[in-house]
Amino acid sequence: MSDTIAAVATGNVVSAIGIVRISGSLALTVADNCFRATSGIKVSDFENRQMYYGEFFGAQEKQGDDSSASTRLSAGEAEESSPCFLIDLCLCTVSRAPNSYTGEDTVEFHCHGSPILLAEVLRTIFMQGVRPALPGEFTKRAFLNGRMDLTQAEAVIDLIESETPAAARNSVGQLHGAISLKMDSVYSRLLEIVAHFHAVIDYPDEDIDDFKIKNYLSTLREIEAELKQMLKTHERSMVLREGIPTAIIGRPNTGKSSLLNALLGYDRAIVTEKAGTTRDTIEEKVLLGNVLLRLIDTAGLRKTEDSIEKLGVDRTLAAINHASLIVLVLDGSEPLKSEDYDALRSIPPDIPKIVVVNKSDLPTVINPSELKELDINNFKVSAISGEGLSSLDDEIQKLFPEFGCTPSADSSSYGELITNVRQAEAISRASEGIRAATASLTASVTPDAVLTDIETAITAIGEITGRTIREDVVTRIFERFCVGK
Repeated sequence: MSDTIAAVATGNVVSAIGIVRISGSLALTVADNCFRATSGIKVSDFENRQMYYGEFFGAQEKQGDDSSASTRLSAGEAEESSPCFLIDLCLCTVSRAPNSYTGEDTVEFHCHGSPILLAEVLRTIFMQGVRPALPGEFTKRAFLNGRMDLTQAEAVIDLIESETPAAARNSVGQLHGAISLKMDSVYSRLLEIVAHFHAVIDYPDEDIDDFKIKNYLSTLREIEAELKQMLKTHERSMVLREGIPTAIIGRPNTGKSSLLNALLGYDRAIVTEKAGTTRDTIEEKVLLGNVLLRLIDTAGLRKTEDSIEKLGVDRTLAAINHASLIVLVLDGSEPLKSEDYDALRSIPPDIPKIVVVNKSDLPTVINPSELKELDINNFKVSAISGEGLSSLDDEIQKLFPEFGCTPSADSSSYGELITNVRQAEAISRASEGIRAATASLTASVTPDAVLTDIETAITAIGEITGRTIREDVVTRIFERFCVGK
């Protein structure tokens, strides 16, 4: 990590403000060469984490010198350059090592958000021996410099990619150390068992309490229960990230595709007056009631001799069985038909369901008493005008309050959802190690054999936070990141 790196931290889009970040040993020297504070203070003399207003100057590259900035350096020092033209009036702030995001000297320029202007700022910086940052390299340096562990690093990208308030809160909780604290507690208790055993073996003449593995049985069982509970949160976190699979079903021509388009706010599915237009399932995400739904528009349910339409019906039935919410769409401008009842009967009893009576913009023909007999919450809507759609937001929020945006009285649980496969797989291996150790202990296996399983669990727990570092795992984690973070 001897290189000094820089990148635009706010993305390559037009915005009011664009931030260019530099991190590394040359950061202050480079900033001194191109920024002039109106107060007259040099950047290297700035107070930490204070904003200074001034001018950012660019320097003309030497003609005929087409070598890279890194090869123009001498002994790794920033190239002296005389500023020759003004690029921007901006703000500058400094965070010195080790008390910065990366643990290194860091400088940020808060410029006007023109991508062309930011590119000029970077060009000036790169002329002085700084290289472009790789995706996730700032956060990777933060991890390698001990500013955060792997669970916190993964929380950074999860927070950036959050699509709901609940997902964002969970990511912030992890960034604050919710998973780290739990893993550190498990790690310490397991390490204490192993350390006690080795202390007795290695120092027999010392006054150390005799090691009796059975004395730790309750501790192992507690840890196993904790790990199992954490693994249970993984499925919920996947729903939080990917959305609740929601199948929109009904007989042909009730307005399922129109409803999908209305909820999305644009025409995603083809809509015609001809029944059976939808032959395959279409998936899109939408936020309703601050709950992320993965909407699945399905082919109409009816008996048909058309081989292609039959395939569509089969896929609809498969979508129903894999859904966590069913939205049954009825046509309010027509009486209930046998196919409507068939669609209702196709829904497994344990799956939450909502009945949407569509086409409220047309004269209502459907019999209210028949709807009452269905004993399911139903809502009159118009997919054409948008009337009644807000009532769906409220109903979905009631069905899935845990995925909403209102924090509970006890917000300490935020961040405790296991959000990715890597963490879940490591916890599973740790749990298996503890389970094996407990089984061996109750079978009166020798302590050294039991400790082998415990050490397997310790290694797995270490992989979660980064205590046990595997280079391939670290590389894979930071590949997900964007440049500038």
